[in-house]
Amino acid sequence: MDNHIEVTEKQDKGFTLVELLIVIVILGILATVTVFAVRGITDQGQQSACAADQKTLEVAVESWYAQHGTSTDPTEAGLVTDGFLRSESSTYNVGAGGTVTPVTGGDCDTTPATTAP
Repeated sequence: MDNHIEVTEKQDKGFTLVELLIVIVILGILATVTVFAVRGITDQGQQSACAADQKTLEVAVESWYAQHGTSTDPTEAGLVTDGFLRSESSTYNVGAGGTVTPVTGGDCDTTPATTAP
């Protein structure tokens, strides 16, 4: 009779299949929530980076105008050459009149993409 009790005790150790499935489902839900939370943080970071890049270019253009006057418009290459920027921006362009606009199709372009019919 003691042998029967020992066998029963050994069988009670461990988890059932249902318990394991519940844990797996809970872990899946937590992973999904985490992925979406991280994605939101990444999007906010990208927006902040775009805003900072735009502001940097605008300040560089204003500084260029303060030093050179308004007789000619600045270019990104000129801003780099004169030391107002370290390198040309890959996300924004400096256009006529010193306007700063996002590169079409770039990371900071907020215009909705159109598809051909």
